[in-house]
Amino acid sequence: MPVRNGRSGPSALPVLGAPRPERADAARNRHRILDAAERMISERGVGGLAMDELARAAGVGVGTLYRRFGDRAGLFSALLDARERDLQTAFLQGPPPLGPGAPPPERIRAFLHACVDYLEEHTALALECEAADPYVRSRAPSYATRRGHLAVLIREARPHADADFLATALLESLAAHTYAHQRHHLSMSVQRIKSGLDTLADAVSQPTNPSRERRTETLADPGV
Repeated sequence: MPVRNGRSGPSALPVLGAPRPERADAARNRHRILDAAERMISERGVGGLAMDELARAAGVGVGTLYRRFGDRAGLFSALLDARERDLQTAFLQGPPPLGPGAPPPERIRAFLHACVDYLEEHTALALECEAADPYVRSRAPSYATRRGHLAVLIREARPHADADFLATALLESLAAHTYAHQRHHLSMSVQRIKSGLDTLADAVSQPTNPSRERRTETLADPGV
């Protein structure tokens, strides 16, 4: 249920579910395409996937492939969906500290660590999606779910902070191009990145000056 400032509780988080209902033949084609894409990527890497070769490997026409996924970025987004559902299940329903049951600051740190692990495994796919459309990440339902989840935790830890802004700022540090730059150009280790995110998590989850935060919250509310 919507509430003031556009904020919502955990029940309002959009969660990626199962694929939309589809005809049996369409479902078979989708599974064949995604399975073939997984094989080709494991053998050649993301850069070695060609749409015409994928169509032949999956036993479908190239037109079917493009109608189904639009382009390479659409295909890569579909490949990431299953991984994203696993991550969402873990932070919304799994054991603590990532899942419910731990104090908000611990859950924020665990969430950021889980996002790092996700990026470490799927950097190439995420980079391809971002390269095709720099705004595709922020428009995705998965981004809204992550942002909403973080905002809820920050709000629980710091009721008067601008949780929506802080959640967005944290997620920007987890963009694929930022992560790839840190890992491959700045030679930062996974542990170093997680440690840095711990510092940011502590900064956003520890109360500072309540009166100042109330003032910031009022200024951010268009209804005031």
